[in-house]
Amino acid sequence: MQVKTGIGRRAFVAGSAALALAPRAANAQSFPSGPVKLTVAVGPGSSPDVLLRLIGEHLSQLWGQQAVVINQPGGAGAVAIRAVAATPPDGYSLYMALASNFIALPELQANFPVDVVRDFVPIGYIGEHPMVIAASSSLGVSTLPEFIALAKKRKGELNIAAGNRGSILHLAGEWLRIAGDIDVQLLHYPAASQAITDVLGGRVQGMVDAMTSMKGAVEGGQIKPLAVASKQRLYNFPDLPTVAETFPGFEAMGWFALMAPPGTPAPVAAKISADLRTVLARPEIKKRFEDLGTYIRPMTSEELTAFIREQQQTWRPVIAQTAKKIN
Repeated sequence: MQVKTGIGRRAFVAGSAALALAPRAANAQSFPSGPVKLTVAVGPGSSPDVLLRLIGEHLSQLWGQQAVVINQPGGAGAVAIRAVAATPPDGYSLYMALASNFIALPELQANFPVDVVRDFVPIGYIGEHPMVIAASSSLGVSTLPEFIALAKKRKGELNIAAGNRGSILHLAGEWLRIAGDIDVQLLHYPAASQAITDVLGGRVQGMVDAMTSMKGAVEGGQIKPLAVASKQRLYNFPDLPTVAETFPGFEAMGWFALMAPPGTPAPVAAKISADLRTVLARPEIKKRFEDLGTYIRPMTSEELTAFIREQQQTWRPVIAQTAKKIN
């Protein structure tokens, strides 16, 4: 999935930043004076979309201006990143970067002209949620070992919904195939709502996603969570085993950071960062996030950089083994 481009990364970024010559005045004290676009590289109803809309609601209240969520799935974030990078760097267009943008995109699209870490302006780390492996309740399995055993028995017959191609959901699905030595089909969906529809309709038997995306179907008894891909069991889901209890070392986290286009003025970025921290510190936000299986974890820019490198090392072997499938 190599991106063919006639311009280099630096030229692309420089050209995008040049749009700043005639943007609306970016006054940090009065920011924002109009609507702010929050772009995310997934479809409506997916976990990051749900969380970003919640953040957007609270930012709208704080700012007295609308924070509008824009969905642009595709290419492990490439479509959304290109779109936001080409906007005026005035703070009025922001990007909610996903883990896959830092992990899969650099490996799969080496010629992509934008490096999110190097070129974008960091606003703040939002939080993280572990992936959940689940099955249709009609499948009749209650644990991950039971699901693996059934997949071996019905070799090649089971389908698992695993998000967008190149996403952390996709990588987690590939890791599950490797760890369990199972022959299952991974099906890709731009939105979790579409995946859930197929699970409920019987076309798909399993699902890899965040609890945020499947919570309604879980509460309705239609989808059965089998295991969570965190290091330890979650305190608000204590009866849900970890994947690592079956496959030691298995950890798959979705995580998010708010970023601004290259060239965004430092005072504007600092204002947005402070406002984001204000919103994330609200008890109602923390509770709502945790109810959805997502956990806010403040980080400094240095801590975020170290975390990204650690995650890249964790996933590199999986990407190396499954590069053709991911592409």
